[in-house]
Amino acid sequence: MTDEVITHLAMAGPDRLRPAAEVPGVVLELVHSSSPEIRSTQVRVGAPHDWSSTAWTGEQWRESLDGPHRHHWIVRYGTEAAGLVSMEEQPDGNVEITTFGLAPEFVGRGLGGHAPTLAVRVAWGFPEVRRVWLHTSSKDHPNAMANYRARGFEPFHVEITPAAPSS
Repeated sequence: MTDEVITHLAMAGPDRLRPAAEVPGVVLELVHSSSPEIRSTQVRVGAPHDWSSTAWTGEQWRESLDGPHRHHWIVRYGTEAAGLVSMEEQPDGNVEITTFGLAPEFVGRGLGGHAPTLAVRVAWGFPEVRRVWLHTSSKDHPNAMANYRARGFEPFHVEITPAAPSS
């Protein structure tokens, strides 16, 4: 096993967004935190990347999804749930994109640039936003970092989590 590298990236203004090409039929559909589609979509998205959320208990899901400042969207491609975006409004004008990902069957179809473009536009639409930020892991899709950089995000912090020792 290798160490996990988590990179935090931020965008300091809406003018920094570099939109990807539009993909017709891709929209973000706002869903309530109680929607079972959030969990099922996040598990589909996270399974190939070993996201811890794929094994969460019901209580862990409630803690993660609930809260007055947490918002969730299903990435729709036509009528299909292609991915998930979750955001949290934070103090001091920060909006964190806490989750972004596509289900494996939608990777490589052009949605990976357009969907975060839509998400960033939504994030900048919250009141008094000064910064939009997110993090990506070396466990995420290999193109994630390049995609976020291409959209205009800049790294500001890196964490390294050592791999668990093998037995």
